[in-house]
Amino acid sequence: MGFIRGFFEYLDGLSARELLTKVVYLAGAASVVVIIAASVVMHGILYDIPSIDKLDEYTPSLTTYVYDINNQVIAEFSVEKRAILPLAKIPVDMQNAVIAMEDQNFFRHWGISPRGIARALLRDILHRRSAQGGSTLTQQLSKLIFLKPEKTITRKVKEMVLALQIERNFSKSEILTLYLNQIYFGNGVYGVQSASKLYFGKDVSEMTLGECALLTGLIPSPERYSPFNNMEKARQRRRLVLQRMKAENFITAKEEEAAAAEAIPTEKSTLFASHAAYFVEYVRQILEPRYGVAQLWKGGMKIYTTLDLAMQIPAEDIMEKNLAKYDQDAAKSREAEEKNAPKAEDKGAEVEKSSITLQGGFVILDTKTGAIKAMIGGRNYRESKFNRVTQAARQAGSTFKPMVWMAGLLNGYTPASIIEDSPMAYYYDGKDWRLLEGATDQYAIDAAIQPFVGNKDFKIWVPNDFDGKTQGRITMRRGLELSRNLASIFLVTHVGPTQVVEVGHRAGIKRNLEAVPSIGLGTSLVSPLEMTSSFSTFANGGIHASPFGVLKVTDNQGRVLEEAVPEETESFSPQLSYVLVNMMKGVVQRGTGVYASKLKRPIAGKTGTSQDSRDMWFIGMTPDLTAGAWMGYDDFMSLPMKDWTGGGTVVPWWTEIMEAVLKDQPVRDFPVPEGIVFVTVDQETGKLALPGTCKKKILEAFVAGTEPKEFCDAVH
Repeated sequence: MGFIRGFFEYLDGLSARELLTKVVYLAGAASVVVIIAASVVMHGILYDIPSIDKLDEYTPSLTTYVYDINNQVIAEFSVEKRAILPLAKIPVDMQNAVIAMEDQNFFRHWGISPRGIARALLRDILHRRSAQGGSTLTQQLSKLIFLKPEKTITRKVKEMVLALQIERNFSKSEILTLYLNQIYFGNGVYGVQSASKLYFGKDVSEMTLGECALLTGLIPSPERYSPFNNMEKARQRRRLVLQRMKAENFITAKEEEAAAAEAIPTEKSTLFASHAAYFVEYVRQILEPRYGVAQLWKGGMKIYTTLDLAMQIPAEDIMEKNLAKYDQDAAKSREAEEKNAPKAEDKGAEVEKSSITLQGGFVILDTKTGAIKAMIGGRNYRESKFNRVTQAARQAGSTFKPMVWMAGLLNGYTPASIIEDSPMAYYYDGKDWRLLEGATDQYAIDAAIQPFVGNKDFKIWVPNDFDGKTQGRITMRRGLELSRNLASIFLVTHVGPTQVVEVGHRAGIKRNLEAVPSIGLGTSLVSPLEMTSSFSTFANGGIHASPFGVLKVTDNQGRVLEEAVPEETESFSPQLSYVLVNMMKGVVQRGTGVYASKLKRPIAGKTGTSQDSRDMWFIGMTPDLTAGAWMGYDDFMSLPMKDWTGGGTVVPWWTEIMEAVLKDQPVRDFPVPEGIVFVTVDQETGKLALPGTCKKKILEAFVAGTEPKEFCDAVH
C-alpha cells in the first residue's frame, strides 16, 4: 500500500506536460512488453507448424486394387480407401454442393473468413467450449493434411496460418481438387471417387445430383448421417444441401425436387463384397515382401491376377452348400453310432468325435499355363486364414497313383500289361522294406509272420484294399480305374519307389516324398495345389507349367512393375502323358470317378481316400482346365460315415462346380500326339481282340510299337 500511495504522490507532483510524457513512455513500454509477449506466445504456437512446401509433394495413402482376369475388382489393399481424381472428372454438381454447404464464399475469400471465425468464437465463448466451426474449405484442408484432429485454440491458429499460406501458393481449383480427394466419407473411405463406389456402386463421374447432395451431407459427421445407419437423417441432410444449392443458384427448384425424390442407398455396394479371400491373401504373401508394406497398402498399385470371378463365385457357393450338408449327415451318423454303441462307462472310453466342422479346398488351374483361375482355401476366411489349398500337408491317398502308373509307363509297362492285385507282405530289415517272398496269399502271409508276432524289432506291413478283396491278375488300366491298392504296390515294387518319387517331383510336387513301398498308396504329405499342378502336367502333354496368380502389377502412374512369364518344364514325353491321361479318362467313364461323367465331355481324373478315411480327393482334367478338390477335418479325424469315399463325396460337388464353370466352354478331347496308335484289346487279358471274341473290348491307346501282339482266344 505504501508503494502505491507513494507512486500517486509522485504523479501529483508532475506538471501536465511531464505527466503526458510519462504516460506515453509507459504506454510505449507496455506495448513493447505486449508485443514481445505476443511474439513469444505466437512463436510457441507456430514454431512447429508444417511447411506447405510439402503440399506440392503430398501423396495421400492410396488404395491398391486387385483385379480378376476380366478386370473386375476382387479386393483392395488399403489403410484408407482412396482414389485420386483431377477436378475435371468430378461432377460440377459435386463441386457446387460442397461449396454451397461448406464454404459459400470459397471463390471470394483469401483463406479464412473473419465473420465465420467471429461467429464461431462467440458461440464457443457462450457455450464455454474449445474453438470449433467457422472453417473455410482451405482451413479444413490444412487441418486434414497437416494437423492433428484436436479442438484447441492453438490448433485453430495454426489452421488459419496454414490456410493463408495455402491460398497464397495454390489456385482455388487446386485447393478444391485436394479437398474433394481428401475428405472422409465414413466406412473407411476418403475422397469422392471411393465414396461413390461404396455408396452407389458407380464411378464418381456417373453420380446424379441427388447422389452428390447425399455425399455432401455426410461431411460434418459421416457415421451419424450415413444412410446405412439412419436413412431419415441422410434424407434430411440431402434436402438441406439441395436447398443451399438452390439458394446459391446452382440448381433450379425443379432440379431440387427431382433430386430430393431419388432413392436412398440401403446397403454398401457389392463392389466391396469379399470373394476369393484366400486367393487375395495368397497374392499378398507373394507381393508384400517384394514391394514392401507401404507400397502395397498405400501406394495405389493395380494388381491384375489370373483369377476368374465367374468361376470363383459359383465354386464358393457350391462347395459350401455341399460341405454344410455333409456336416449334417455326419452329425446324424454320430448320433446313430452313439445311440447304438455301448455306454462309455461299460467300454471304459468315450465315443471319439471331432468338435470342428468339415473343411474343404478347391483350385482350378489353366492346364496350358498354370494360371490359377479359382482358389478356395477353406469355408470361412474370417474364422480361419489357413489356406488348405497351398498350406495344407495331407495324404493324397489314391490320387497319387497316376505317379506310380507314369513310373510304370517309363519302365515299359503299357495299359494292357498284366499286373498283380494279390496279397503281399513286407518286412523291414533295418534299412529297407523288403517283399516277403512266397507270401502270395493270406494263408502264406499269416504263416510267414506268425513267428515274429510280438517282436518289436521285426516290423511287418501287410497292405490291403479298401474292400478287403483282391482282383488277382488285371490289366494296368483296370488297376487304375478301380483304384486297386495292391496293384499299385506291385508296380512300386517292380519300378522302385525312388523312381515314383522322381516322377512326382518332375510332375510338380515340391514337398519331400518318402521312397517307401507305401508311396503307392499316397502316404506322403502333399498340398492340393501341388497335386492339381502335377495332374495338369499330364494333361498338358508332359509339360509342367508352374502355378501362378499374378499377371501384371502397375504403380499409381500406370507404370508396369512386373509381368508374368509362365514357367514351363518338359517333364514327360507327350506320348506317355497321353497314354496315362487316356487311362485316367477310364476312371471317369467306368471307374471310381464315374459320377463326373454327368458332364458329358472328355474328363480324365483320379479319386482318392487316404488312410483311415481322413482325406477325400478328386482331381479332374479337361484339355483346358485342371481342377482339384479336397475335404477333411483340420484335426485329422476320420470322416464318420463308412461309405464315404472320394468318389462318393468329393466327386459330386466337384462335378457340380465344373458344370457351372464349363457350361459355356466348347467340348474338346485331349489332342492325340504323333506316335500313338489305337488298337482294340480285351479288357481282362490285355490281348488283341478279334471279332467274335472277348466281349469286354476297349479301344486302347499305345505308344507306337508297344501295342500287344498276342490275340485273345477266349470268349468272355
